[in-house]
Amino acid sequence: IAPWREWDIRSREDAIAYAEARGIPITATREKIFSRDRNIWHLSHEGGSLEDPGLEPPRDLFQLTAHADEAPAESEVVAIGFSRGTPVSVNGKALSPVALLQTLNAIGAKHGVGRIDLVEDRLVGMKSRGVYETPGGTLLYAAHSELEQLVLDRRTLAAKDVIAPRYADLVYEGRWWSTEREAYDAFVEATQQNVTGVVALRLRQGAVQVAGRSSEHALYDERFVTFGEDDVYQQSDAAGFIRLFALPTRVRALKDQEAAARHQAAASVGERDDSRTAEVGA
Repeated sequence: IAPWREWDIRSREDAIAYAEARGIPITATREKIFSRDRNIWHLSHEGGSLEDPGLEPPRDLFQLTAHADEAPAESEVVAIGFSRGTPVSVNGKALSPVALLQTLNAIGAKHGVGRIDLVEDRLVGMKSRGVYETPGGTLLYAAHSELEQLVLDRRTLAAKDVIAPRYADLVYEGRWWSTEREAYDAFVEATQQNVTGVVALRLRQGAVQVAGRSSEHALYDERFVTFGEDDVYQQSDAAGFIRLFALPTRVRALKDQEAAARHQAAASVGERDDSRTAEVGA
């Protein structure tokens, strides 16, 4: 399953020599000795000159995405539809999961979207540098996050911000078959019930901007944010809320004032005692 742990090949140079000796075709060379892994989701690059974190990735490293300065100057808007958290359409056309990701990969790559250069921590403790190309995934992440912002409440979003990186760590560390993962899946299932709608993204030369979002489950309601008539919310309601919301701060300030008064009183007593001692000594 993992021959790298058993055989005598200990470096990428050894691997190249092994392939050359046996006539195995490979794309890597001693001059461009990058290690790459590719699937429908992404293409990763490691090794070679990337092992120096101070060096910029060479321009010819990238194989999926266009360079920002070579991407079209004219922007493009892509609309991604979701049903209960799952992407189901692009620009109004229903697509299977694979076809949808392939479509977004092509659109995002054309506009130079989805590049990331990062130093990460491996499970064993060492740090490594990787350069990734994930055009379709970047678009899906941006659109899905924006839709969640529209339909989920603040507390649920805050909980998701805690659970999401823990879920990612769990998968990265190979702990898929665990009770912890099953518990996280239950959270995902519950939070995605209303994540249905469409998010439009504007792409231009590596940048992704939200161009619009809509959902029948949106918690955003103009009646609650307008400064017009007070049909559902009265501005005067804020006074009582602010007073209660600020109660912990007011209590802390009161305690600080009392402590300062006690300190000042103690200092005054000490000064009087010092004065009396000086008079007796005289």
